[in-house]
Amino acid sequence: MKDVTAAAKHSFTVNLSILFGELPLLERPAAAAAAGFTAAELWWPFGAEHQPAQAELDALRKAFTDAGVRLTGLNLVDDLSLGARGTVSLPAERERFRANVPVAADLAASLGATALNALYGNRTPGADPAEQDALALENLVIAARAAHEIGAVLLIEALNAVESPDYPLVTSAAAVEVVDRVNAATGLGNARFLCDLYHLARGGEDLGAVIDAYADRIGHVQIADTPGRGEPGTGELDFEDLFARLSAAGYTGPIGLEYRPAGADPFAWLPRELRAAK
Repeated sequence: MKDVTAAAKHSFTVNLSILFGELPLLERPAAAAAAGFTAAELWWPFGAEHQPAQAELDALRKAFTDAGVRLTGLNLVDDLSLGARGTVSLPAERERFRANVPVAADLAASLGATALNALYGNRTPGADPAEQDALALENLVIAARAAHEIGAVLLIEALNAVESPDYPLVTSAAAVEVVDRVNAATGLGNARFLCDLYHLARGGEDLGAVIDAYADRIGHVQIADTPGRGEPGTGELDFEDLFARLSAAGYTGPIGLEYRPAGADPFAWLPRELRAAK
């Protein structure tokens, strides 16, 4: 990707759960700062611990503040370390998810994050999908209210069926339908669509059409090139066109860099002067 005209109109946040992964978690904010970034996001950073010890929370806060990096977004307990895809709709995780919400919201608020991401969770063998969806709505209402209390949005994400065949939200339309249900239930209007261009492209969606159709629901954008999930320029996507489309659609939020490094310098496509959050 040589032309960065459209990229220059956007702000970027680096996902420290997938980038700088060769370093211990607490060293990653400083590494991001050294690379020129001033904003970062995280999947749930404590593995299966839904209520980590205060010392662990304080250490993560210190790592961000010492590095001068703002946290922009945080996943609620997602169980990605266990191979899961979130806990929102899982009957066995009802109490665990609900106990995590205030912990995650407090951590997010303390570091300036304005987005909480709630991964929906896989279909559970033997469970009624309708019951899972009803539980998901109850849990997402709780999470949306907690997000509202800290001035944040609640993000609902579509994944792709190739990599997450048991995840029910594998299209933009399915994710937006849940967004609309949550907003109707709370009246807060702070549930938003997490438009992950990598997942949508792997799912075969027309990315320009998705941006145009759901511009008013998009709360965050994440990127990786397809099909390998590497940095822009390593795959098939035209990011300058996509960035221009997002600008034209009125998207002014940060774009999350959520890719696996494919080259020696995974940020070579983005000039250093464009890395600091605006």
